[in-house]
Parts: sequence; structure tokens; C-alpha cells
Amino acid sequence: MRTRAVVAGGIVLVLVAVVGIWIVVRQFGERLRLPSASRTCTVQADGRVALDPDQMANAATIAAIGIQREMPERAVVVALATAYQESGLRNLAGGDRDSVGLFQQRPSQGWGTPTQIRDPRYAANRFYAALKKVRGWEGMRVTDAAQKVQRSAFPEAYQKWADESEVLTRALLGHATGAVACAVGRNPVLRGEAAASALTRGLTLDWGMATATAAGLTGLTGLTVPAADQRRGWRYAHWLVSHAQDNGVKRVRFGDLEWTAQDGTWNRVTDAPATGDRVLAEVFADA
Repeated sequence: MRTRAVVAGGIVLVLVAVVGIWIVVRQFGERLRLPSASRTCTVQADGRVALDPDQMANAATIAAIGIQREMPERAVVVALATAYQESGLRNLAGGDRDSVGLFQQRPSQGWGTPTQIRDPRYAANRFYAALKKVRGWEGMRVTDAAQKVQRSAFPEAYQKWADESEVLTRALLGHATGAVACAVGRNPVLRGEAAASALTRGLTLDWGMATATAAGLTGLTGLTVPAADQRRGWRYAHWLVSHAQDNGVKRVRFGDLEWTAQDGTWNRVTDAPATGDRVLAEVFADA
């Protein structure tokens, strides 16, 4: 009887300890998640995708490079699904064997040097170049087209990211209005002229031409991106929001809609004329 009592007492103590640990973990977990949640990017384009700022910026660059190379939209879907599976849309420093970067490309397999592959633009360009060489890829399933390039041990794995990649492609290629909304922190990586310069350089590298020019926005530091039509305007606007955290973007305006870092959402502008032929961006001022 004494043994049973001891065992029962032990079980009770274990249960109490487990409950206590669960409560502590939950409390700390909520604290840890809150800052991250405040910096979430949401994409709404006939479907919904949530990414963190790094993932969003990488996805925007992958999509832009596809357009720069004049690849079909289907190629962007394949590229995004591949990066989703291989790295979670993160620019990884390592991986299986010598794999690195967004697409986990391997220097030993001729993809380039580790430094080159860690450049998202280089990696995306190499992926699209390889995909273009695959005969009939346009008519393949997403996972089959990706597998022809990647030669993965898990050839079906890419398909599970097809829906998310299609949502991202619709938004990043300008088929949806105000589709990319990011809530960023108050401490961007860059500010002022450094931020505006980085944005101009990023737009030039991702889109293949000097699209942006420095502009004074009510005395604040920013830039203007010419937009030949609505679709191109939303491409640039969504790209700017996608790169808001790492490039200090405070405000983006296109047409009669405006995104701000403070709200993290697109709202209608009522106190200024619409900007249908250009995208306006303002960066955080120097601290």
C-alpha cells in the first residue's frame, strides 16, 4: 500500500510539474511571438499567404528576376515553390552537403561559388536559366518542372507549395491591388539617404533598369518609380513593401491607396491626388 501511495504521489508531482512547465512555456512563448507577429507580411490574392519580412523580400526578388528575364508567370510559380521547399524562402548559409542559398544550389555541381549562390539575384537567375533549358517545362506540374532542375531525392515535395506560390505570383506580378501588406518594426536596418540609395539600387538590380529616382516627398527622403500602367505600378509598390523592413520604407503610395509602416495596411488616400503614373515611397528619416 505504501508503494502505491508513493507511486501515486510521484505521478501527481510529475503532473503538477508538467502543468507548471506548460504555463511558463506558454507565457514566454507568447512574449516571444508578439514581436514577430508585429512584423508579419500578409499576401491576399485569391488566397492568403503569411511570411516574415526576410521571406517576403526574397520572394519579391525571385519574382522580379523572373520578369526581368522575361520568363512566363508559370516560371515564377515554379521558382517560388522550389525556394519554399528547399529553404523556406530563406537565404541559408548551409544545407545538405555543400548546398547553400534560397534554392540550395551546390557549388560542387557547377552552380557557382558559395558567395555567388548566397546572392538571391544570382541564385534566382541561375534557377531560371536552368528551367528554361528543360524541354516542355511549361506543360508540367510545378513539382515535375522543379525536379527537372533540382534533381531532389523527394521529387513530389515541391507540389505542396504550388498554391502558396500562385498566390505570391499573382500579387508580386501586379495582378492584385494592395495585396502585399507588411507590419514592420520601428528600427529599420537603413534610414535616410542610405535607405533611399539602397532601394534605388535594389529596384535597378531586381527589375533590370534604373526605374527609381530620388524625390523630395514634402521635404522627406524618398523616391519615385515611374509606372507605365496599373499592373507595373502594383509590381513596384508590392516590391517596395516587401523590402520595407530591410530598406527602411516608411510609406508607399500608388493610385489612391497608401501603405504605411505604422499601420502595416493599405488605406485609401483622401487628402491628396491619385498617383496613377508613378509609385511614391518615403523612407524613415535619420535617427
